[in-house]
Amino acid sequence: MTRDLVLILDYGSQYTQLIARRIREARVYCEIHPCWDGVPAHLEGRIKGIVLSGGPNSVYAEGAPTLDPKVLELDVPVLGICYGMQLLVHAMGGEVEPAAEREFGRAEITTTHPGILFDGFGTDAPEIVWMSHGDRVKRLPDGFQPIAHSSNSPYAAIGHVSRPIVAVQFHPEVHHTPNGQQLLERFLFDVCDATADWTMGSFVDEEIASIRQTVGDDHVILGLSGGVDSTVVAALLDKAIGAQCTCIFVDNGLMRWREAEEVTHFFEDYLQDAHFVHVDASEAFLSALAGVDDPEKKRKIIGRVFIEVFDAEAAKVEGAAWLGQGTLYPDVIESVSPKGGPSTTIKSHHNVGGLPDHMKLKLLEPLRELFKDEVREVGRELGIPEDRIGRHPFPGPGLAVRVLGEVTAERCATLRLADRIFLDEIRAAGLYDDIWQAFAVLLPVNTVGVMGDERTYENACALRAVTSVDGMTADWFHMPYEVLARCSNRIINEVRGINRVTYDISSKPPGTIEWE
Repeated sequence: MTRDLVLILDYGSQYTQLIARRIREARVYCEIHPCWDGVPAHLEGRIKGIVLSGGPNSVYAEGAPTLDPKVLELDVPVLGICYGMQLLVHAMGGEVEPAAEREFGRAEITTTHPGILFDGFGTDAPEIVWMSHGDRVKRLPDGFQPIAHSSNSPYAAIGHVSRPIVAVQFHPEVHHTPNGQQLLERFLFDVCDATADWTMGSFVDEEIASIRQTVGDDHVILGLSGGVDSTVVAALLDKAIGAQCTCIFVDNGLMRWREAEEVTHFFEDYLQDAHFVHVDASEAFLSALAGVDDPEKKRKIIGRVFIEVFDAEAAKVEGAAWLGQGTLYPDVIESVSPKGGPSTTIKSHHNVGGLPDHMKLKLLEPLRELFKDEVREVGRELGIPEDRIGRHPFPGPGLAVRVLGEVTAERCATLRLADRIFLDEIRAAGLYDDIWQAFAVLLPVNTVGVMGDERTYENACALRAVTSVDGMTADWFHMPYEVLARCSNRIINEVRGINRVTYDISSKPPGTIEWE
């Protein structure tokens, strides 16, 4: 199915993905493309509207990203946000200048000509919005009129008098703009005349048909971790091509408490026709990690050993032509930003960027259009049990990034037990589903303690729990003190080798969710 879409041109805003999420929450399909690509020619006939994101640049600065002329030539509705608004003004003959007072954070705007976007918002009381800009519009281009203003921005929102072009200086996509979703939906449905047909039920039907057409009579190999993403891919492939799929689960010895057994039992029962292979390679991984404490070296070793083990097992599958992966849309977006582009690549992804040269397999990535919450909805559509779909994310390198310092079987066992106690107490308190990710970290720090009448000198353990929507940003979870107290008491009493427990209250940014 060729689906209409809203095109988001990314000018480097930290909120660009949030724009996409808000549009998809309205059940309208959208795609993010880097601004230097302009309007992709292959999408022109499908575009219902274009959104120009914010960004860190000044439109008048040398080398600042510019507006692709096609944006205005296509005669489709356009919404400019922050930098996107200033870019429209600059490109159409208006003037942008540095603001005498920059606006960052909560602001109040007053609507003067509500028009379609603000109709029904009212002009009697100020509207609360979220600003983040150092420049402002000084003079409007011909054909534009002001829609709203703030104390610092005479043009907080503007619109063309005859063309479907509107722009706002603030960020409607963030939750700090209370009526932002309403404003975006006005643009989608009243300006763009978009159709709310992006549902996970329709995605499942379309993707199953697409997989069958793409794969044909070939065989697909899937690297199965047991996490949400690979579980959903396995379910899709099982339903689409059945016995033409082999799922290979590599047990690296770095998983959570009894997780390898749980994954094996689940897939042996759940998969109808697809093949399931469990490879216990824990000794190979732990042996390769011996004596290594550098985080990046650990990741590279784990990646290398995984490829060796997986490749050896994949070679046993006759007729394999495709490698299935659980690549998600944020992975794709983060990995397409080259050096010098408007968005900074936050991290490299093992799921993006191709395969080792010797693996002559084509990539099959059925989830690459989806955000994490959409993947979970797909899982529910496929009938995957909630205890599998609602699982907290787990990093590919496993406990190796949570055992700081050298990774050994003994240190993994220590952390595994502490982590299990932490998650057990969170579940017992009914908090598990309120948390995006929770885990324990074993620190390479020994501290003095007293147990009974003896002095101890053992490891410190950090507990981490965050709230998030898609892991791109996160805030620390305000864990009830009584839950923390129970966790600390149990870990110190039940886990040999730990005599101190701390709780991490860092947010992302500036920190990261994982410690390594």
